[in-house]
Amino acid sequence: MQRTSMSRMVAWPSMKRLLAALAVLAASHGAAAAVSWKSLAVALAPRESHEECMTLQAGEERRYSWKATAPVDFNIHYHDATEALYPVKRDGMRGDGGSFKPKTAQEYCWMWTAREKAAKVEGKLEQ
Repeated sequence: MQRTSMSRMVAWPSMKRLLAALAVLAASHGAAAAVSWKSLAVALAPRESHEECMTLQAGEERRYSWKATAPVDFNIHYHDATEALYPVKRDGMRGDGGSFKPKTAQEYCWMWTAREKAAKVEGKLEQ
């Protein structure tokens, strides 16, 4: 009888750790489920641009992914007084993805520009 009581006492700290781990897992799963995505499906004529803009705070991360039927120039930019600044700039891409975390609070724009050929761009941007 005493062994049973002793094994219950030893199991209790393990059970508390397991319950704590499950609570953390459930909370992180709930946070991941709250993420909202904006779908992108745009047909661009040669040298035509499309942009999607949003205000972000410093350190506020956003994920994105996209693909194009022809090479496009892609950038993430913001405007500061009279000039555009480009934290991300890639030319002649058929797709890209990743995450972006700005250093300063600004309105940032994800922009695609078709090159010499028309292009259809499809993707998603975390809101």
